[in-house]
Amino acid sequence: LPSASPVFISPLPSQAENLLCRLQENFQALTEKLTLRNILFGMWEMGERINDLEKRVADLMTEAGVENSNEELGV
Repeated sequence: LPSASPVFISPLPSQAENLLCRLQENFQALTEKLTLRNILFGMWEMGERINDLEKRVADLMTEAGVENSNEELGV
């Protein structure tokens, strides 16, 4: 069996290296944008749920005959 000769990997040409760096930067920027979008969407969705909860509480108070005033709530 012939002995395996060591494989020498030459460094990437500078154009290829620059391209890989730009791709990595673009990927990181896209990841940051998607993360920010998900955070903002999560905050909006939470705000919608809070609004819905406030409406349900107000509806329940109305059904119970309780006025929505700070004095009656003891606040």
